[in-house]
Amino acid sequence: MSPRLLLADAESAADALTFAGRTARFTDEPVRLQASGGVLVMTAAPLAPRGIGDATPTVLAMRTLAADPELVCDLVVEASALSAAPDDATAVQLPDTALSPAWAGIAPPRSGWTPQDGIEASVLAAQAQGGIARVADAVPTDAGEDVVRAIRATVWGAPDDELAGLPLGAAFAALSMGFISGAETARVFSSGPWTRISLARGHVVVRGPVAVGMTPVRRTGSAAG
Repeated sequence: MSPRLLLADAESAADALTFAGRTARFTDEPVRLQASGGVLVMTAAPLAPRGIGDATPTVLAMRTLAADPELVCDLVVEASALSAAPDDATAVQLPDTALSPAWAGIAPPRSGWTPQDGIEASVLAAQAQGGIARVADAVPTDAGEDVVRAIRATVWGAPDDELAGLPLGAAFAALSMGFISGAETARVFSSGPWTRISLARGHVVVRGPVAVGMTPVRRTGSAAG
């Protein structure tokens, strides 16, 4: 029998597959599954760099679901390989092979979060739509993958004033993963270099805000006479 996740109910299992489906639709990055104490945390990376020199920001999307109290796991699998179990509506079948993407080793803190000013969901949606339009306008016809990734990195990695300096990719993650639905004020928290945007349907976590500008240049050598 294929390995499987046991969720608390059929609705949670369906939510897990929806999250995996959205991940597969917007990125070819896998999904991380962490479960303990009756809670499954699913983490995806709608945006993540590939290799040295890739300026794409790492933006994580997270959703928590009710799981079987006895389920304990921490693995990363291909999102498109998750499927419904044919004999149990509360279970999700897993692929036989686990993966190890670089972003999965980046762990945001579990505590020590300080509340910040919130962001309206409508602002997140508007900024994301604007970024999508800019990417579409900037990508040349028949552009290669490297060119597309460079353009996406430039657009989604740019700090956005409407997002308190967070990369615009944070709004893209919230929209693409289905976290925005109707009027809502997203709660914002920070912990060291990390910022978390929390909506009713899920969380977006980034390392930021992005530093803007240059630090003052320190004079070296002897002073001019």
